[in-house]
Amino acid sequence: MTGARHTLTPRSIIIGAIGAAVVCFVIGWGEMVVGAIQIAICQFNPAAIGLLLIVVLANLAVGWLAPRMALRPHEIIIIYLMILAAALTMSRGLLERWIPALIAVNYYANPSNHWQELFFEHIPQWAVPFDVEGGTEQPLARYFYEGLRPGTPLPIREWAPALIAWLPPVLSMFVAYFCMASLIRRQWVDNEKLSFPLTTLPVEMAVHSHWSKSLFGNWLMWIGFAIPFLIFTLNGLHTLFPQIPEIPVVYRLNRMVFNTMGRPWRDLGNTTAYCSMAAVGFAYFLPAQVLFSLWSFYVISRVQNITFSAFGAAPQAMPLFPTKLWNGYQVMGAYVVLAGYMVRSAWPHLQRTWAAATAGAELPPEDAVPSRYGGQSERARPALPPRVALIGLGVSAVVAAWWFTLLGMAPWMAVLEVVAFLGVVCLVMARSVGEAGLLMTETSFRPVDMVRLVSPMKALGAPTLTALSLADAVFTRDLRGNLLSTLLDGLKMSDLTDLDRRHLFAAIAIALVVALGVGGWLHLALPYANGGVGMYSYVYRGNPLLGFRYFAPVLEGGDEYDARLPIFFGSGVAVALGLSWMRTQHVWWPLSPLGLALSGSWSMIVFWFPMLIAWLIKGGVVRYGGMKLYSNLRPFFLGMILGEFSQAVIWATICGVYRTPAPFFPWP
Repeated sequence: MTGARHTLTPRSIIIGAIGAAVVCFVIGWGEMVVGAIQIAICQFNPAAIGLLLIVVLANLAVGWLAPRMALRPHEIIIIYLMILAAALTMSRGLLERWIPALIAVNYYANPSNHWQELFFEHIPQWAVPFDVEGGTEQPLARYFYEGLRPGTPLPIREWAPALIAWLPPVLSMFVAYFCMASLIRRQWVDNEKLSFPLTTLPVEMAVHSHWSKSLFGNWLMWIGFAIPFLIFTLNGLHTLFPQIPEIPVVYRLNRMVFNTMGRPWRDLGNTTAYCSMAAVGFAYFLPAQVLFSLWSFYVISRVQNITFSAFGAAPQAMPLFPTKLWNGYQVMGAYVVLAGYMVRSAWPHLQRTWAAATAGAELPPEDAVPSRYGGQSERARPALPPRVALIGLGVSAVVAAWWFTLLGMAPWMAVLEVVAFLGVVCLVMARSVGEAGLLMTETSFRPVDMVRLVSPMKALGAPTLTALSLADAVFTRDLRGNLLSTLLDGLKMSDLTDLDRRHLFAAIAIALVVALGVGGWLHLALPYANGGVGMYSYVYRGNPLLGFRYFAPVLEGGDEYDARLPIFFGSGVAVALGLSWMRTQHVWWPLSPLGLALSGSWSMIVFWFPMLIAWLIKGGVVRYGGMKLYSNLRPFFLGMILGEFSQAVIWATICGVYRTPAPFFPWP
C-alpha cells in the first residue's frame, strides 16, 4: 500500500514560525542573560524538545476534545524542525558566534595586547560596525559591553552595513547545508541505512493524537520522567534556598583524584563525569558497538596522555581546543580518512547523481519507504533536484571562498577553509550524528591547523591571520549547532511521517528567516540593554577573542615549524585505516574510526560517562532480558530525556524572569 506525501499546511507553518520566534526569546534569556543553562547548543536540544512537549500535550488535549482539529504527525514534525532550526541558529549554530565576533576585538584591544596595531589595519571597514581607524573601546563597542544609557536608541543603523556584508557567506553556508543534505540522504538513509537516533523521540511523540496510545499513556515513561524531574527540582530549589540539600550531577575527577597523584596522572587531560540522565536515556538507543567505541576511545586518549607524560613529553595543548596536541592531529587524520571513506562508499551514488544532473533528470525512483502510519509511503522525490543540488553546492562554495578573499585571506587559504570545513569537518560531524547519535557536534581542529603540517603560521601573513580570526570565530571553530545534521535528521523524519521533502526544506527555510530576523535583533538588544560584560562569558569574552589571542604572539614573535605534527597526523591516518579495514573484515570488531575522530572533542568530554553507563545498562538488559525487555524499557529511557529537558526549559524561564541563580545542567 502506498500513499501520497503530505505537504505543508498553513497552520503548521504559522505555529512553527511562532515557535521559532518564541524559542529565540527563551534562548536569549536562558543562554545569554542567565548564562547558566545552555539549552540550545546540542543537536538534540532542550529548548526545542521543551516546546515540542508543549505542542504535543496541547495536541493531545485537542485530540480528546475535537479529534478532527488535532495536528497530524507530519505537521508536528514540521513545527518541531522549524523550532529546532531556529534554536540552533539563535544559539551556537550561528548568531552567538557571529554578532559578538564583529565587535569584541574593539572593546578588548588595549595597549598591552597590541591588537590595534596588529589587526585593525587589516580588517575591512565594511566587515565590522566600528571604525577601524577610530581607536579602541569606541562608544558602539563600549555600550555593547556595558549597556546603553537609558533612553538611547538601539544602534541598528550602525550595525546594518556590517551585518548585510556578512550575509553572502552566511547564506552560502545555509545553501551548502541544504544541498549537501539532499545529495547525501539517499546514500545514508537508503543504501547504508543509518539509524539517525535523534529522530526517535520526536517521531514517537508526534505519531499519536490520543493519550492512551501515546508515549504519555505509558507508566514507565512517567517513572523515567520523574527521576530527573525530582533531582533538578531539588537542585533548583537549592540554588534559591541553600539549606535544601543538592544532588551533585558533575564530578570533576581531575581535581578530586588525578591531580593529587602527581605526574603522569595530573597530565590526564580534562576528565569529568557529567551525570546527564537525558544523555543516558538517549544513549540507550544507540548500537552497543557504537557506544563502546565512543567511550573507549575517550579512555584510550587519556591513557595516551599518561603514557606521553610518563616518557617525559610536555602536555602541550591543541590550539583553541580542549585536547592535547598529539590527539588533535590524530583526530585530523581520522577525519580525512573518514571523509575519504564516505566519498568512496558513496561513489556509485554520486556517479548516478552526476549523470542525472547533467541530463537534467531526476534520480531513478527509490524503493517505498516504511512509514510510522503503517504500510509504505510513496516513492518520494529528492529534497532538491540533482542539478539544483550540485549547482547550489558549487556556487555556495565559490561565493564563500570569494568572500573570504575579500575579508583578507590568501585565495588558496580561502579555498582550504571552505573545502576542509564543508567537505571534511561538516561531513564527519553529520555522520557522527546520523550514525553515532552524538548529541553535540564539535571537532578538535580548524582548517588552518592543516597548514601547520607543512608551514609555520606566520608564513600566512597578517591579512590572512586577521581574516581567520574573524571567520573561524563565526564559522569553523565551535561547531555545536551545525545545521547539516539537522537537515538530514529532518529528511529521515519526513519519510517516517510521509512528509514531502521539498516542503520540509521550505518550512526550515522560513524558520531560518525568522531566526535571523528575531534572533539578530535580540543579539543586539540584549547586550545593549544588559551589557555583554555581565552576560554569558564564553559568547562575549571567549569565542570572539580566541583567534586574536592565538595569532597575536605569532605576528609579534613568529612561530617555528613543528616536525612532530605530520607524525601525529600520520598516526591518526594509519589507525583510522586499520580500524576501517578491521570493520570490513570482522563483524565482531567493536572499534570504529568514528570513535577516534571524536575522542578529543568537547562532546566526548561531556558525554563519555553517560555513554559508559548506558553501555553497561544496555548490555545487562539485552544479556539477561533479551530484546523483548530492551523494547519494553524504551518508554522509561525516553521519559528520562523528557524529564531532564523539561526541567532545563522550566528553570531557564524562571531564572530569566526573576533573575535568580540556575541549577547546573550536565551538558555545558
